[in-house]
Amino acid sequence: MEKEKQLVVGRDLADFLLEKASLYETRAFLEDDPVQFPHAFEDQTDQEVAGWYAATLAWGNRKSIVASCEDLLFRRMGGAPGQFVREASAAEMEAALSGFVHRTFQAEDAARTARALRGMLLRFGSLEGAFLSRGGGGAAHMLAAFRDAFFAEEAPGRTSKHVADPRKGSAAKRLNMYLRWMVRPSERGVDLGLWRQISPADLCIPLDVHTSAVGRKLGLFDRKANDWRSVEALTAALRQIDPEDPVRLDFALFGLGAIEGF
Repeated sequence: MEKEKQLVVGRDLADFLLEKASLYETRAFLEDDPVQFPHAFEDQTDQEVAGWYAATLAWGNRKSIVASCEDLLFRRMGGAPGQFVREASAAEMEAALSGFVHRTFQAEDAARTARALRGMLLRFGSLEGAFLSRGGGGAAHMLAAFRDAFFAEEAPGRTSKHVADPRKGSAAKRLNMYLRWMVRPSERGVDLGLWRQISPADLCIPLDVHTSAVGRKLGLFDRKANDWRSVEALTAALRQIDPEDPVRLDFALFGLGAIEGF
């Protein structure tokens, strides 16, 4: 495979992005973002499960994402998603989830996900353990380990398309976003910092239409496709700015694109 050209990030651009990251990484960010849902709970298992569903449903417009998360986590799961996943019987799941739809994620996917999460929680104690089930490593390795652990608990079926696989070139935006929520420090009030065995230095950018467009405009990477190679290229540029926490710059790129229309 041809090696990606490494682009050099200048000091002025680095300072600009660090300033924008600080501007947007505040609790005000929670208001319209699905990361608000794991924040709604105090129990760690509730936070992990709520975060997983919120990240999985995070495509489409923000208003519809928030509405679907509220419906699923509070109305259907009774405001106790961790308990629901751990304890609901098959009949209880079917009754609670019947009719749920968010774009292509339907009741069957919600139930399959609940069963897979239950199995991983029983096996590892925390969903962090599923990402580390092959001994850690870089983001691509951890995401692949999680996907394999997920489908070791529940046959893929139609739900396979909702758990991305970087080995097949997927940018895995929602999985990378979920890791950001769970791993990055909580001091600024957005990410939760629940997991301590995974380093923020090993995370990769959640590449979406906003972060990719802004990254290209700023010359941080020059690939046209929004695939895993682009994730690695953009993250490599961001590591030049902050090697210990490159994904903090997600707030800068997203804010510039989605909020400022850069």
